[in-house]
Amino acid sequence: MPSTDPDHAMPLNEDLDRHFMQQALALAREAPLIGEVPIAALLVREGLVIAGAHNLRETEQDPTAHAELLVIREAAKQTKSWRLTESTLYVTLEPCTMCIGAIVLARIPRLVFGALDPKAGACGSIMDIPPEPRLNHRVDVIGGLCAEESQALLQDFFRALRKDSAQRRSG
Repeated sequence: MPSTDPDHAMPLNEDLDRHFMQQALALAREAPLIGEVPIAALLVREGLVIAGAHNLRETEQDPTAHAELLVIREAAKQTKSWRLTESTLYVTLEPCTMCIGAIVLARIPRLVFGALDPKAGACGSIMDIPPEPRLNHRVDVIGGLCAEESQALLQDFFRALRKDSAQRRSG
């Protein structure tokens, strides 16, 4: 399981992390209302949410419209800088290779995620990009915060999707 590197870790506050992860989960719960997978992200700096989003791949028909990328784009606009230092990104699902690449490029120093993604996770599941020594930026990673809740959201969403699909085929 990913954890923070004590040499580079920002001060940790589990209650604060849980508070912001709960906000991300609330945002993720909104996604199915518009047919999106319940994955969300928040970027927090100095205790304030700079940006938040859930996936919009279906809505925008854009394979890059992952919550993490939407949040990074919005936070860069809000802060007028692509360098999102001194911040923490909260994501309900382990980022994929595209998203962790963007996190590294944005210089986000800390990532907290919920559920592991055994199909596309790049922070310890199928790949582990953050500790790659050849990268020019390190991301401290904490995985598994509110994992059960995040996993349940995803499972419920896909269960309902399969049920709807089966009913359409039979009816």
